[in-house]
Amino acid sequence: MTTAKICILIAIAAYLIMMIVVGILCSKKNNNVDDFYLGGRKLGPLVTAMSAEASDMSGWLLMGLPGLVYLCGIAEAAWTAIGLAIGTYFNWLIVAKRLRNYSASIGAITIPEFFSKRYKDNTKILMVASAILIIIFFIPYTASGFSTCGKLFSTLFGIDYHVAIIVSAIVIVLYTAMGGFLAASTTDFIQSIVMTVALVIVLVFGINVAGGWDAVVENAKSIPDYLSLTSTTDGAGNTVSYGAMSIVSTLAWGLGYFGMPHILLRFMAIESSDKVKISRRVGSIWVVIAMSVALVIGAVGLAMSKVEPSMVLADSETVVVSIADLLSKYGVILALLAGIILAGILASTMSTADSQLLAAASAISQDLMVGGFKINITQKTKMIIARVTVIAIAILGVIFAWNPDSSVFRIVSFAWAGFGGSFGPLMLFSIFWKRTNKWGAMAGMISGGVTVIAWHYAQGGLFSLYELLPAFIVSSFFIVVVSLLTKKPEQEIIDKFEEVKSMK
Repeated sequence: MTTAKICILIAIAAYLIMMIVVGILCSKKNNNVDDFYLGGRKLGPLVTAMSAEASDMSGWLLMGLPGLVYLCGIAEAAWTAIGLAIGTYFNWLIVAKRLRNYSASIGAITIPEFFSKRYKDNTKILMVASAILIIIFFIPYTASGFSTCGKLFSTLFGIDYHVAIIVSAIVIVLYTAMGGFLAASTTDFIQSIVMTVALVIVLVFGINVAGGWDAVVENAKSIPDYLSLTSTTDGAGNTVSYGAMSIVSTLAWGLGYFGMPHILLRFMAIESSDKVKISRRVGSIWVVIAMSVALVIGAVGLAMSKVEPSMVLADSETVVVSIADLLSKYGVILALLAGIILAGILASTMSTADSQLLAAASAISQDLMVGGFKINITQKTKMIIARVTVIAIAILGVIFAWNPDSSVFRIVSFAWAGFGGSFGPLMLFSIFWKRTNKWGAMAGMISGGVTVIAWHYAQGGLFSLYELLPAFIVSSFFIVVVSLLTKKPEQEIIDKFEEVKSMK
């Protein structure tokens, strides 16, 4: 192994060890399942903001987004970023504070439990149904994170893929199972810093190698439609129109935020609703800056390919990895910086995987076993079950990710649509429309999920629209119609809604 590779490995190992140490420290603060799954609602505004956005960004920020710009130009990536930025801001603006107050008022520590207690569903059907949806979508979603970690180590160091995913899963499970939500959120905060540092290093170094900012701009301008927002390329140099349907479909990604359990949990966990405004500003600004830099890195990488042969890439999504590899050849110090960049990619993946792991585990142990099946156990036993469930979900995730050539990554966009279509409209109606009842809630959740599945497998014409948008519309329609056609909520439910509404 070369000196550069050793330096990279040292930087990544130091980062992984730091994550485990955080898990050990946070484990001492978990006295009950409320602490384990929601951090005792004690998250500060900065940790809340950055952990929410880090758990959202995933590996696509440092791999997918720059890779798309490198290969196809700015259009699709820019509209995706715009949709996600708008969704992020409005999720903080209209959902965060109301959900924090509502969940605290009714004593809910998970999303399924929130829906169940919000509508006083004594049958627990809402809780069980939403918990099952979380399990269905999050297990393969978590697997995609393990797979990304495995492929990164395998590509860089020649480590066997299966050994790499097992090691990655063990590290994530260690700090998540020990420290729970507080550990996941704290490590996500650290990971957001690592991701930011990685983006800055890649940007500065890349522009320098490309010959300066003017060279990057001139190269982009020389490629037909590269900077166009209404045209893109197919990766082979052929121009493709990026029309209104494509733009609307891409922007619709922003709707998914209203239904993402691992993001919504951060809103529920902030120490005070008064701190939401600070979190909103920090989180929104970071997302805009991070995605903007990621877009520029794609164009920088392409400009680098004109002067650096190693940047002519067969796989565009490796643009950041390739820049880091190039950086590592300029001495020990820069090799350590390259390690930080690669740790940033690892961080972006781990920050999502730990949150998904915890959400899926809570759906089984807290919502199904304790809430749905009403198993009467002590707090100590609940904590043991919670940790065992985290390990069990991780094992399933490793099994899903075992085949390095599997299509598990295609499930990511499908899962985003699934959560956005099933939970998004229901969350908005739950906190803003007091006439919503449990029958409308159930109808909206099921119709949204079914529409996502049906639309996903349909072909051509209108069905080329991203399935999240039609699912969101269908779910909203069923929530309103079924709620109005069935008995209105009990007065106690309406009184609680008005009480939460009046909270400042």
